[in-house]
Amino acid sequence: MRVLIIEDEKLAADRLEMLIKQYDPAIEITGRLDSVKSSVKWLGANPQPDLAFLDIQLADGLSFEIFEQTILDSPIIFTTAFDEYAVRAFKVNSIDYLLKPIDLDELTVAIEKYKRIQPQPDTEPRQHIFDKVLNLLTDNYKRRFVIKVGEHIRSVPVEEILYFYSLEKATYLHTSGDRNYVIDYSLEQIENLIDPKMFFRINRRYIISLTSFTDIIAYTNSRLKIELLHSDDNDVIVAREKTSDFKKWLDR
Repeated sequence: MRVLIIEDEKLAADRLEMLIKQYDPAIEITGRLDSVKSSVKWLGANPQPDLAFLDIQLADGLSFEIFEQTILDSPIIFTTAFDEYAVRAFKVNSIDYLLKPIDLDELTVAIEKYKRIQPQPDTEPRQHIFDKVLNLLTDNYKRRFVIKVGEHIRSVPVEEILYFYSLEKATYLHTSGDRNYVIDYSLEQIENLIDPKMFFRINRRYIISLTSFTDIIAYTNSRLKIELLHSDDNDVIVAREKTSDFKKWLDR
């Protein structure tokens, strides 16, 4: 496997290279770069790596600027010092994020994930991934949603939203005033727009807020059952693969 490291802190780059070699001494570190400019130049003159590790913030800009200036089609694992709960919000199938300081166990999980999904295509357009991270960097989360009530238009602050849910190919938001409104977004789009400290996607059908539930109950197969305010849905379950992250979100 040929690995590219783009990291502007020498100590962090040294540690990452050491951990990669601990994981598998046969891995080739094909390049170590420390800026957007040097990365663009290197990628224009060398074959694509099998896997790339990118620090989000480099000395001369955000690493996303690399993609605007050259081609990097390799699977990417971002490294970051940002808050782990916010980072968790934009994990996707083909990319992982490592929170600094990185340890060997986390690195191992990330590389094994890369190996598992390598034959599969990306499940989310790269621009969506960038949007998520840029929202984190700028705190540019959506604060209001415009809804239509008959012939009237209303703007609903996110603080009034208990949860978002999908039903019969439509997406709704439910407010603290016990009102449902159809909105012109998919749950996937909403995930990119809202503050992950306020909301958590518990399964394919629901994104809930911290104020949305009356009880959390241990359920079968290490899952959790949520009792939502103003809801008759008795099958609101935290997906098993999300249970650990959900507990950390509650306990942050």
